[in-house]
Amino acid sequence: MSEESEQFRKIFIGGLHFETTDETLREFYEKWGEVVDCVVMKDPYTKKSRGFGFITYSSSTMVDECLSQRPHEIDGKVVDPKRAMPREDSNKPEAHLAVKKLFVGGVKDHVTDDDLREYFQVFGNIESIEMITERETGKRRGFGFITFDDCDAVDKIVLRKNHVVNGVMIEVKKAMDKEQMNAAAARGGGRGGGRGAPRGRGAGGRGGRGGGSGYGGGYDDGFGGGYGGGYSSGYGGGYGDAGYGGGYGAGAWGQGAGGYGNGYGAGGAPFGSGYGAGYGGGAMKNAGYSQRGSGPYGGGYGSGGGAGGYY
Repeated sequence: MSEESEQFRKIFIGGLHFETTDETLREFYEKWGEVVDCVVMKDPYTKKSRGFGFITYSSSTMVDECLSQRPHEIDGKVVDPKRAMPREDSNKPEAHLAVKKLFVGGVKDHVTDDDLREYFQVFGNIESIEMITERETGKRRGFGFITFDDCDAVDKIVLRKNHVVNGVMIEVKKAMDKEQMNAAAARGGGRGGGRGAPRGRGAGGRGGRGGGSGYGGGYDDGFGGGYGGGYSSGYGGGYGDAGYGGGYGAGAWGQGAGGYGNGYGAGGAPFGSGYGAGYGGGAMKNAGYSQRGSGPYGGGYGSGGGAGGYY
């Protein structure tokens, strides 16, 4: 996929003041480049802001520059800008988390820490690389974790998806610790099939409750919970299918209009004729977000239809 496709030019902005409009949002973000689309999402009935919106730039480099200048304050309120993830990732509980630790899998024996550092440092400053080994033999288990100094580096890596290091396709995923995994599960994310047996950082079994071989049930005291259950089956049965608790925080922001948590990318049944498949395909509760016409988000928010797009 081209770096200039819409997927790499779009940012999500959460925690907006409810007086912030399309115009004031655009004006703020135009300082980093040409804004080709801007929208503050609104309740279809009250027409009030839902507290979040989207900006699309004409170039992906503008996104890099914009996010390098955080924090952002609009209308007297510090907001939460981040790269918008495509809707096919919206059912992954980690998709909505801001984390600095990246899980890397499928790492063959000949791929060294230096290889990983050389490749991934172009995305951001690396603080540490930790490849997991067998406790008894010291043999590398083919997966590990890379910690950056900023969560945007992890977001950008996960968004690109395909990464080849020293001739090997490397799997990447945001790494969640146990607390984050439990929070995601409590919000409806589910744990998939494989939390893995709590065996500690080194050894680990062959998937624990998740079953299957692969990255096994170890590493449970840090980031082990969901990486058991077999690499091929999606790090433990797939991290659950229900999304991240109704999306972006399950009622987060708490600003009186439902926040952007009660259905902004959660899995489940579609929510009717609005916004739907056009801008996320998740289970948003109401029948249309804003009465805006069709545009680059796919079929319009209020008129339904459209295919693809972002959660």
